[in-house]
Amino acid sequence: MRNIKLKLVYYSKLAHKKGLTGSFGGNISVRMGKYVFIKATGGIMEELTPEQIATITINGDVISPIRPSSEYRLHIGVYRNRHDVNAVVHLHPPYAITLSMFEKEAPMLTPEAELYLRKVPVLPFRPAGSVELAEQVSEAIKNYDAVILERHGIVTVGRSLREAFYKAELVEEISRLWYQRFIVEREG
Repeated sequence: MRNIKLKLVYYSKLAHKKGLTGSFGGNISVRMGKYVFIKATGGIMEELTPEQIATITINGDVISPIRPSSEYRLHIGVYRNRHDVNAVVHLHPPYAITLSMFEKEAPMLTPEAELYLRKVPVLPFRPAGSVELAEQVSEAIKNYDAVILERHGIVTVGRSLREAFYKAELVEEISRLWYQRFIVEREG
């Protein structure tokens, strides 16, 4: 259990360091059997400690003394719909958020994106932490390993936390490339 919490802390700090999310934004979780480990509500990604990782059951029962992220329903919904998934990464990367305001899906601009992501739809805006957002994401993630949330961020999944994290990086990379192409075409 301690090892899982240390990995969550590591990838949370790495997400902040790489500019994939700001202070309070984003949350990461790992499933282990019937338990889900997730960033606590109000936890700051760059300052996260193992003590700020909440533990809940796959049914959403909180079993740790701290409250889970307000997005815990989203994470649990994904795990219920994807038995092959053991990690969920939800971040607020700026280029992906920008793309979400102009496109209905992210263009697969690199061979890696085509291979590892195949397709990344942009889901219509739903309020953060809402049941509607959780239902929308858990339904969409049945068919995709990554989705972009309009004006909100991204959700990626993987068999491991490492895999889910690097898919998040890949979504932001293609979003940055899209943005650079968008700017060049507008100035062109």
